[in-house]
Amino acid sequence: MKSITRFDRFRGLDSLQDQLNRLFNSNVAVHGDNSSMTAWAPAVDIYETENEVVLKADLPDINEKDLDVRVENNMLTITGERKFEEKVKEEDYLRIERTYGSFSRSFGLPNTVNTEAIKAEYKNGVLKVELPKRAEAKPKQVKISVTNNN
Repeated sequence: MKSITRFDRFRGLDSLQDQLNRLFNSNVAVHGDNSSMTAWAPAVDIYETENEVVLKADLPDINEKDLDVRVENNMLTITGERKFEEKVKEEDYLRIERTYGSFSRSFGLPNTVNTEAIKAEYKNGVLKVELPKRAEAKPKQVKISVTNNN
């Protein structure tokens, strides 16, 4: 006896979506230069205080000499490269999930930032860029005197 099954036109789309997600999220190794060259962008936090705007970027295993921080036309650009370890052969790895290669991140700066006084520090794999505000952009407190007109 044959069983009747209901036709579901969306059956199989879940697995297709999963396959597409795996395709676009996979790291494609570039053979010949011992690195996985998928485009990547480091994670960044940006916060503002009364006196400055601060940017922190996670850049583990990147040599300081491979980092470049520039400000041009009110645009902060961070570029760098995480190099594949030459000590271990690529064929000896069981799994490679971290991304290697060059990156570039750019951020528009508000006009309130004093671009002449920017400081950057790289410590424990974190790049911290301090962008001080111009004096005229800082909040000012004005004391109000109250007079009695009696």
